[in-house]
Amino acid sequence: MARKTATMEAGPGAPAERVPGLDRLPAGPALFVGRRAELAALRAAAGRPAEGRSPVLVVAGRPGSGRTALAVRFAVTVAPGYPDGVLFARLSAPDGGRVPPARAARRLLEQLGADTAGVPLPGAVEDGRDEPACVALREALAGRRVLLLLDDVRDAGQLWPLLADEPGCLVLATTAGPLTGIEDIDPVILGGLDRSAAGELLGDLVGGTRIGCDPVGGADLAEACASRPAALRLMAGWLRGSPELAVTDAAQELVRAVAEADARETARGGARGDVRGGAPAGTNAGPGGGDGQRGSHGAAGTAGVAGPTGAAGGPEKGGGTKPQKQPKGAKPGQPGQAAQSSQPSQPGSDGVERQGRAGGAGGAGGPGEAEGADRGRRAERKRGEGRSGPAAGPAAGPTAGPAAGPAASGPVAGPAAPADPVPDPARDPAAWVKPGPEPAEPVPVPDNDPLIGAFTLTYATLPAAQARMLRALTLAPAQCADPRTASALVGCPAPEAAVTLAALAERELLTEEPPAADGTARYRVPGRLYPRLVRLREQEDRPAETELARARLLERLVRLTESARALLDPAGGSGPDPLPGPLRLTSAAHARQWLLGERDLLLGAVADAIGQGDLDGSAGRLVTALLRALPLTGAAAPADLHQLHELVLTVAERHGRPRRASAALLNLGDLQAAAGGWEQAAGHYRAALEHARAADDEALCARALEGAAGCHRALGDAVRAADWYGRALGVRQSMGDQAAEARLLARVAEAHTAQRRFEEAEREYRASLSVLRRLGDEQGREAVGAALAELRERLVAGW
Repeated sequence: MARKTATMEAGPGAPAERVPGLDRLPAGPALFVGRRAELAALRAAAGRPAEGRSPVLVVAGRPGSGRTALAVRFAVTVAPGYPDGVLFARLSAPDGGRVPPARAARRLLEQLGADTAGVPLPGAVEDGRDEPACVALREALAGRRVLLLLDDVRDAGQLWPLLADEPGCLVLATTAGPLTGIEDIDPVILGGLDRSAAGELLGDLVGGTRIGCDPVGGADLAEACASRPAALRLMAGWLRGSPELAVTDAAQELVRAVAEADARETARGGARGDVRGGAPAGTNAGPGGGDGQRGSHGAAGTAGVAGPTGAAGGPEKGGGTKPQKQPKGAKPGQPGQAAQSSQPSQPGSDGVERQGRAGGAGGAGGPGEAEGADRGRRAERKRGEGRSGPAAGPAAGPTAGPAAGPAASGPVAGPAAPADPVPDPARDPAAWVKPGPEPAEPVPVPDNDPLIGAFTLTYATLPAAQARMLRALTLAPAQCADPRTASALVGCPAPEAAVTLAALAERELLTEEPPAADGTARYRVPGRLYPRLVRLREQEDRPAETELARARLLERLVRLTESARALLDPAGGSGPDPLPGPLRLTSAAHARQWLLGERDLLLGAVADAIGQGDLDGSAGRLVTALLRALPLTGAAAPADLHQLHELVLTVAERHGRPRRASAALLNLGDLQAAAGGWEQAAGHYRAALEHARAADDEALCARALEGAAGCHRALGDAVRAADWYGRALGVRQSMGDQAAEARLLARVAEAHTAQRRFEEAEREYRASLSVLRRLGDEQGREAVGAALAELRERLVAGW
């Protein structure tokens, strides 16, 4: 069936494709209809001068209103005005999970090309505007013209730490709302499309002839959908699959489905007042009421709060309106924020455009893989954990603690807190951002929403294999999958999974993500549908089937990660048995691209698995594989390694394995020490010492003691450094480790020198030289001899 290719306006200025970072945005649609008033409002807001900080534009709307598509469309048109690039981050997961601003800041820094190795690791300060990654992002944006698109923001507490003190940048945020506390913004709130735009969208998706022959039926269907793009697209997909059905009948079926869903919710005793907003179905009080759109499904119909079509103003063209500008100084819960509080609180990202479809390449999965996952799952139930769980030894991660290197220069000085507030309120972040005390909770899409009715009708027509795939994708990390992971979830060949994914996207049940670095198509479960799909999965799939799907996914990710490691480091040992052709990573460059491109999903998968606690063996193998593979890319973020070692610690403590817990804590301490977080590192080393003593492991005890001593030395506490080095020395002597004994004698001597205890320092240096002489270590003798000679010279000089 022929389709329109575009009804889009050309973006101003230079070609947008020349702006770096546009490929990070969600996949561009082939059609954009309506929303001219909203685009004009965004352009006007972006053109207003800003002082002291980046301008902030907010697009708000209920799930299915097309807020993400509008934001992407606007970003593409204005991107040429931001030559330093476009950055993109999604700040909530489809399940409503809240992405911490520090994590988002690290990903934005990487997109900006900034070095994140020097960014302190989590734990130094509370997550917020003073978190080191957020500070580093704001510093990196200084003097640049960058467009930041932050999708699906849950609350102001996520947004305000990312706002740079750079008027040349622009922040565009989408939200279901409310973003209480952000001042001096004029949010654009989306309702349904106007009649003309809704008809154009239906005509393109269903076929102009079919809609043109039944204009009354098309208008009825648009009204039944509240002219919301997501519902229109779902119903269009349903009509394409039912060519014998009249458009008028589709409208009637949707009304019936909505009524039945509402009746089921009432029968379940749900608290309707908690989830429903706006006027009852069938009223014409919503945006664009003259077009027959129903107010109960408008942009912001929260009960008890004035919606965008309140008495203060009438509807704008295109179905969207803008509320009264929030007065400066208003705090959460005060008058003046009714318009913004009317934004619903449901995560999700939608579009009004028709997405382009791309089939993903795939290949058959190995027959032994599913059987191996099944056997591994059964074995884990018996053993409690797999045979090769998380990395437990010192080689499992960075091991060079501060005690092994040269003398540290001292503690890292943090930024001093100003004694008085900044006098200029325009440049004081506290003057323009007052986030609410608690993060906003996501609100589910109510059963009387036409989006749910359209989904119910569409889902009922799916073949069994497609329905099973759709439910299984809720188990994918971040609900995002390609043919490699989708085939593992349902246990089918990868080419079959690619066809199924494309078919589900054609039915508007999946959204297309930017393709992977190797061109593999990727899809995502929309947040607006995620809760319903989880409910269906729990109703229709047996728990054993769900557990097996999760086990197959973890085993697939383990094999892919291990094969990537083998390609990047052939000398490090052979990889697993070769994967089938379409699943295989073909070269070291391909392996590096895959690891870096899928890093967030891999970390999410292992965190989810360990969080549930029933597949610790498979999750542990994935942790081990990632700890070995990620550093080989040359771009492993210390924060990612920190997260992985925390997961190792979680599993070790859960299963009562003190030796493994001690090794994980030592690695965490080494990472914090390498980043200059001496206080945090010392805490990890002390905890590692307790676990090492419980395991009666002298080697781990010595490492923990040395690490803690190095932290005290770096912090300038020579007395404690000498004490901890002395305790480490006693352990090394009992082990008969003469090389470590010589090194620690020199460290004790340095600590004595810092305390001006010169006689004790000279004695320890002499003892170190004696041990090195027995070992025949000439290089060590030269270094310690030079330190002793320098000490004597200073004493002669009267130091």
